[in-house]
Order: sequence, then structure tokens, then C-alpha cells
Amino acid sequence: MATLDSVAQLTDQKQKIEQYRLLLNDILASGSRQKCQSFVDHMLSDAVPLVISRQLLQAFTNEIKEKLSRDVHKDVATFTLDKLQPRVVSYEEQVTAIREQLADLLIDEEDWNQAAKTLAGIDLDSGMRQVDDEYKLKQNVRIAMLYLEDDDAVNAEAFIKKAATLIANCKNPELELQYKSCYARILDAKRRFLEAATRYYDLSQSSSGAADAPKVGEEELEQALTSAVTCCILASAGPQRSRVLANLYKDERCARLPVFPFLEKVYLERILRRQEVESFSQGLKSHQKAVTGDGTTVLEKAVMEHNLAAASRLYNNIYFAELGQLLGVTPAQAESVACRMIAEERLKGSVDQVDGLLCFETDTEGLQQWDEQIGLVCNRLNTILESAAAKGLGMPIEV
Repeated sequence: MATLDSVAQLTDQKQKIEQYRLLLNDILASGSRQKCQSFVDHMLSDAVPLVISRQLLQAFTNEIKEKLSRDVHKDVATFTLDKLQPRVVSYEEQVTAIREQLADLLIDEEDWNQAAKTLAGIDLDSGMRQVDDEYKLKQNVRIAMLYLEDDDAVNAEAFIKKAATLIANCKNPELELQYKSCYARILDAKRRFLEAATRYYDLSQSSSGAADAPKVGEEELEQALTSAVTCCILASAGPQRSRVLANLYKDERCARLPVFPFLEKVYLERILRRQEVESFSQGLKSHQKAVTGDGTTVLEKAVMEHNLAAASRLYNNIYFAELGQLLGVTPAQAESVACRMIAEERLKGSVDQVDGLLCFETDTEGLQQWDEQIGLVCNRLNTILESAAAKGLGMPIEV
């Protein structure tokens, strides 16, 4: 543009900046994509000193959001980032602002992956400008949440781990809550259900009573509690899962959840029927219905292990043919599940492969402790009676 070139010839720096600002206002008012791109090209040319181009590009960045249409804004922002990238060290503040604006536009279009990549391009560890820890934490959590929206748990976890190094110094309760929520969702998406259940349950207990605490609605708390129950049910059967189940079952809030009847049967180690499982599966998310390496879904595997653990409470031993019918699988699959659970010490028992029999080991530790306590009480009582008799104190004993 000739007008831009003519301004570049001015020798008075103050006058030059004023003329550039007037031209910038006219260019933005026109809403022209081409004129905006020409302005960026001119600012990055050798004709404009760095000290001037920084000021003008900062003003340009601040105003394009309000003065350009969405489509033009998106194109101009993308063009500007491409032009600034080779010289990003000199224009870090401008690049950061443009990336944040472009990410907002992409989020409105639900292009989660590209929005996350756009924000990830911001250099949070730059030595050229001061960036506080809260801003770094906020950006990392935001990027992780965007990747989650795109069902990309791997990249989401990478950024939430960066946030984990900053959360200890966080003084923003709302941001801390976002971090915890995001972390729970990542664990859920990666099928680390027991860890996810624990974090969801922690979220469901978030108190809004403190003056500086974020306001958490009842609906959000209930959703977190429901997610905790769901993840716990989907977790692999074992002692750790039983402890988390006990906490959930004893929580009075769970009794009001639609999923409570199913939770109750799981906690009480009752056999789960197909109709109940199908009804529960309707409330699951897509990743919770994923097929595992052995061809079963996450829910089918969890229910199979649960029913096997429940069977150990009902039987001393059972043939794999009968166990397969109980679990709704083939005898070979039933044997495979049992062997895996025994090997992982999540089930006490032994396998007789010759007879095709699974023998459960009864947990007698509790009964032994009870017997020992009764014996100890009886011994102490005898000691007291003998001591009283030795002193000539008769003590009538009713039979």
C-alpha cells in the first residue's frame, strides 16, 4: 500500500507512529482481509524499526477482535501467526494474545484439537518475558480440557502433568477445582477407574461454605458423585475397590442417585443379572463401553470379575462349566478370569485343571480373631474368680 510506504519515509518517529495509527484505524474500519494482511507484512518489513512495529502490532492485536468479522478475524489471526513465527522471540506478547484470540474462535466452532494446539504454541517458559505460575497453570489446564473434549487423553495427560508441578502454589480455588476435575476426567478416559473414582468422590465433597471457595452447584456435585460410583463399579474387583465401594455406599447422598440400586448389589456382592447390567450400561460414556484386548467391553469384564467374587461367597468350589453359565461365558473364559484374579491376589482360591474345578479359600482370619478374643476374656474371668476364691470371697455363679 502506497500510504504505508509513504509513512515509512517520515523521519519524525512520533509523527510516524501517529500516522500509522490513523492508517490502522482506516484499515480495520474497512474490514478488509487483504488490507489487514498488507499492514502485517509492512510492519514486519525492514522499513519499520522494531520499536515501532511492536507498538503498532500490539494495537493491531488489541483491536482486531472487536473490529473484524469472525471469518476475517480468523484468517487474519492465522496469517499473522505464520508471519510472526520466524521472529516470535521479538513479538512474544503479540503472539500470545493472537493465539488466545484464535483459540477462542476455534472453541466456538468446536474445533477442540486445533484450539488446544494453538494454545500449546504459547511459550510459557520464555526467558524474554515474565509469566506467573497461575497463568501457566491456567493455560495447561485449559489445553488439557480441550484435548479431553477431542477424546485425546494422551495429550491431555501430558499437559495436566505440567499443571501438577504448579498446583501446589495455586491460590485460586476455582482454578484448583478445574485442575482436579480435569485430572479425574483424564483418569476416567484412560480407564484408570479406581483412581478416577477416588478423585471424583473428592470433587463431590467440595465445600462451597468457605468465603474464598468456588461456588459449586448441587448438580455439579451430584454429577461428580455419580461419576465416582460409575468408575468404582467399572474398576477391577479387589480389596482397594471394596474400600472405595464401602465409602460410597455409606454416603447418604448416594441413596438419592438413580444408580444406587446397582451400587448396592455390587457392594453387597450379589450376583448381577443381565437386565440390570444393560440398564446400567445406558448411562455410560463411549470410552467406558470400549472393547478390551480380549474382546469384552470394560463393563462386561468388570461384571464378570464381580460375579466371580460374589460366587466365592456362595460356593466352596464350582466346576468351570457351571461357573461359565453363571458368568455368561465359556468355561475356558471363566477359567482364564479366575486364574488372572488369583494371580493378581484379587481372589483367594486354587484351580484343579484335571477336574475343571475352582476351589475357593474361605477367609477365616476374622473368625480366628473372634475366637482368640473370646478365649482371652474367658481366661481373664477365670483369673478373677480364682483370685477371689483364694481370698475367701465366694462369688455365686448363675447357670
